Amino acid sequence: MLFSPLSLPNGSILRNRLAKAAMEEGMADAGQLPGGAIHRLYQRWAQSGAALLITGNVMIDSRALTGPGTIALEAGTPLAPFATWAQAARQHGAQIWMQISHPGRQVMANLGGLAWAPSAVALDLGKHSKLFAQPVAMTAADIAEVIRRFADTASAAEQAGFNGVEIHAAHGYLLSQFLSPLTNRRDDEWGGSLRNRARLLLEVIRAIRERVAPGFSVAVKLNSADFQRGGFSEDDAREVVLMLNELPVDLIELSGGSYESPAMQGRTADGRTLAREAFFLQFAKELATVARMPLMTTGGIARQVIAEEVVKSGVAMAGIGTALSVVPDLPHQWQTGATPSATTPPLNWKDKAMGSLAAMALVRRRLRALSDGSATNDADGERYNPLFTLIIDQLRAALQARRYRKWRSRTAPV
Repeated sequence: MLFSPLSLPNGSILRNRLAKAAMEEGMADAGQLPGGAIHRLYQRWAQSGAALLITGNVMIDSRALTGPGTIALEAGTPLAPFATWAQAARQHGAQIWMQISHPGRQVMANLGGLAWAPSAVALDLGKHSKLFAQPVAMTAADIAEVIRRFADTASAAEQAGFNGVEIHAAHGYLLSQFLSPLTNRRDDEWGGSLRNRARLLLEVIRAIRERVAPGFSVAVKLNSADFQRGGFSEDDAREVVLMLNELPVDLIELSGGSYESPAMQGRTADGRTLAREAFFLQFAKELATVARMPLMTTGGIARQVIAEEVVKSGVAMAGIGTALSVVPDLPHQWQTGATPSATTPPLNWKDKAMGSLAAMALVRRRLRALSDGSATNDADGERYNPLFTLIIDQLRAALQARRYRKWRSRTAPV
């Protein structure tokens, strides 16, 4: 079943049930544009055997980035570097979807950007909270601008040759913040009831659909839960899926967690224990019974037997993330009968926030090695030291942040 085709509601066909899930590459060139590093990485993944490649975060507003190496695509951004990116990814028959996002309050303070949020509720990461900007509650005009920006970015992605977009409404980013009662404390039409909290996501989908062709795929990445007490719950996720059933959505990817509760890395803040592999499969199986569109689940999938379990359970696609930073052609190897090890050792640091940063730094280091050709295709090859990797990653981020601030100072309106 893994290598059978999947028809999407818009008529597009994916050649199998395996996707490269989004990972934060942190490889933007000057001006937050894709360049040679990202192009080479996706040329590598184009040969992976996956039917679908979903990019890491592409931000809809260059004033609000998840990190200084994040790519941004706005109205007026040069499209040639994005067209090269799409062409590199599509050259062996895979589809490429751009994950489009706004970080909301999850903006690093040293970037000096906008930390728009539904309500002025700051991140609580203990002693690390000061690393993030103080959020500002959005006005009605701000909300209208965000809706327009999502549509602008989706339209530009289509013009550049991408096959679709995935709207990021998970992991504590802006749309997820609107969905969660912990971060959305508004008393207007954008807050309160779940219907109101979901309004921004629904309006973003409608705005994008008005701007793109019917055959251009529009997907949503949604939390199965926030995994925080009092947050967005499994019942909420089910109700949102029912709302999405009424819109032209081609696929929903189920994930979970946020910076405060990194369930997408296998750890939760509310004490719940996730499955050792395919973290969110149980939630996805339950939601697949009510969803009219195909579902995909991502998180901890590194073995063929687990990917097969996902598809056999009624979930249409298995998303592979970190494992493809270890073995970049993992789907192809599975199809040819190989069973390489693509697992990574867990980081059980006492400081959970620093552990999460180190885990992301390790992935970015492997992605850079894939891009520059220095990586082996063997999970038993070089093991990177997590602490050293985190230090190098932080130094690189500091240099990228300096470059970003200089660029913003030149491009910001007077």
